Amino acid sequence: MIQRLSRSRFFRFATGLVAGAALLAACTQMPQNRAESAALSATPSAAPAAPAPAQLGTQWGEGIESKTRTVVTRRLSEQPDEVASIGYNEASAVRREVGNNPERRLNLQLAQGDVEWSVLDENDRPLPLQRARRSSGNDMFRLAGVEGARYTLRFRNLSDRSYEVIATVDGLDVLTGKPGSLRNGGYVLRPQETLNIEGFRKSQSEVAAFRFATPGRAYAANTETGDVRNIGVIGAALFELEQPQAPRRPRRDATPPQPSAFPADGAYAPPPRYRK
Repeated sequence: MIQRLSRSRFFRFATGLVAGAALLAACTQMPQNRAESAALSATPSAAPAAPAPAQLGTQWGEGIESKTRTVVTRRLSEQPDEVASIGYNEASAVRREVGNNPERRLNLQLAQGDVEWSVLDENDRPLPLQRARRSSGNDMFRLAGVEGARYTLRFRNLSDRSYEVIATVDGLDVLTGKPGSLRNGGYVLRPQETLNIEGFRKSQSEVAAFRFATPGRAYAANTETGDVRNIGVIGAALFELEQPQAPRRPRRDATPPQPSAFPADGAYAPPPRYRK
């Protein structure tokens, strides 16, 4: 009898220890689970939002007949008379960038008004250029594009001077498809003439049409010489050319805006990359 009682007391004591241990384990686990749950739920809200990528680029479109020929010219100076850029994106992104009541134009006046630059839609109508009124004079204008739509760069020479026009789209020279540089050759724009650039030049008789596209379909994202960081910007540089009996005028400095439409013109040499 005493032996049975002892066993019974021992059983209750052992059971109590097990229950106590289970309760202790459960008590210690509960805060850990709550802490883990709180950490997991806080992680998404604490993570910084990724910046929205450019929503439009320019695709290598269908072939368009565009005949040209090579001519020999000479610039009056190694420094351009004008460097300008136009940013582009889809309509909602442009509205966010320029805000309410932006400054609007149908063209830009380059080289002190000698050349008029506009971007035309498929019906040869100028696309509106917009800029926030609070922005400084160096900030670029922006235009709203539509995915799949074709566009043209138009330069009208209103003067009696001749100019060389270097144009880039998404940081790529429209003549060579290589990174834009002020050292590249361009198109000649004679006095009182109009130059239409409809695409990336494929040969002396054909260009690949400019068409707005998603960044993944952009030419700059699908060629070794392209850089996706320059998608969404169109650049133009003007150099006055030598011409007999043309009056000279004081020059002004032209500072390329950001993002750079001519990324190959770095000011300094990059550091070397040694192999390990």
